Amino acid sequence: MDERNRTAGNRPRVTTRFFPVSPALRPYASTIYLLEIDAPPGVRAEDYLHPEWANMRFVTGEVPLAAIGGDTPRPAPAFIVAGPTSRATYFAAGTMRAWGIGILPMGWARFVPLRADALADRFCDGAEHPAFATIAPLASSLPHIEDADAGARMIDGHFTALLANSAPGDPAIGRAHAALVDEGLASVSALADMLGLSERSVERLSRRAFGFPPKLLLRRQRFLRSLARFMLDPSMAWIDTLDLQYYDQAQFNRDFRRFMGMSPRAYAARPKPILGAAALARAAAAGEAVQGLHKPQG
Repeated sequence: MDERNRTAGNRPRVTTRFFPVSPALRPYASTIYLLEIDAPPGVRAEDYLHPEWANMRFVTGEVPLAAIGGDTPRPAPAFIVAGPTSRATYFAAGTMRAWGIGILPMGWARFVPLRADALADRFCDGAEHPAFATIAPLASSLPHIEDADAGARMIDGHFTALLANSAPGDPAIGRAHAALVDEGLASVSALADMLGLSERSVERLSRRAFGFPPKLLLRRQRFLRSLARFMLDPSMAWIDTLDLQYYDQAQFNRDFRRFMGMSPRAYAARPKPILGAAALARAAAAGEAVQGLHKPQG
């Protein structure tokens, strides 16, 4: 599935394609995707990526700028690994090509010998960090692949091969993930009951496998469900997008500022050259408009 955003004048042309992962990878990864930007010299496509699970991206072309939360934008490495996020990621890119794969919590535990909270709301150079040594070879192989389907198969095959040499993940992570995407889940105590764990054990599991305390994760999921409705239909008024867990729009507005760093009105007014059109394509390819709502499978 692909989505093309062609605009007139000197604005960038953005193309995004999504590829499903193979059945063996479904508990561990959401989708494989290819982002291509064609921009006039000196022009960048700017967008704010919403909070999500971890992502690994392999970039060729002009070096993009990135920042999570209120950090100062800085050049992104060619193999950029972003841990799970609870704040928006600013992303600005000129002419470039970026392959990516969304890594679900079970996938982080399976592929990365690092606690999720060690890289929460941060990104690093995967080519230099020892935790990503088994994945780094993709960064040198993908630039030589011209065919998009072949590139997606290469990524899928690489991660599938890693499964054979990694220990099975903690099944509690999968159960917790499934619970977190349940729209009816409203409290940490309810999550603990669903998992058959104490609240203290859920707190430890949440930080280790998901990167954040469970209370913040529940708040993030509630926000993402509301944001996803708007991304699929930007004509909707914010009050009509609100998740059932919200008491009122004022509570939603506070969450919006916490997670996106701006008001809902300011976000609605911004161009969204990367995520705007891609939300529809992602929903068609993977069932959800945003990665943070992806339901674990398998």
